[in-house]
Amino acid sequence: MTKHKDRTFDEIARKHGEEAAINAGIAADPDTLEADAEWFKEARPAHETHPHLVERYRRTRGKQKAPTKELISIRLDADLMEHFRSGGPGWQTRLNETLRQAVFGSCLNLDFPVLWS
Repeated sequence: MTKHKDRTFDEIARKHGEEAAINAGIAADPDTLEADAEWFKEARPAHETHPHLVERYRRTRGKQKAPTKELISIRLDADLMEHFRSGGPGWQTRLNETLRQAVFGSCLNLDFPVLWS
């Protein structure tokens, strides 16, 4: 549709209709890719072309079917937060395990030093 090359969208739409104006804009865009049969023959699944992205996506957790934890908002002292966050990812789990140990006297996997002895 190069015949509309020098016209504006409104000019094309008035004369040929909005659909023609949209198609002319698409045809004039150098970044437009038309996925035709040839393109689909060359296409490959994402797990072949970007395995690291697919693996990262598969590792994300979905919505819990039956949530076992409760989402809360709590204010804690900055030094406590610095202590737990300094251990890197998983600090919320370590905080939960430390609280569990303080309240119930046991925990599942406390591999992070607590603040008290």
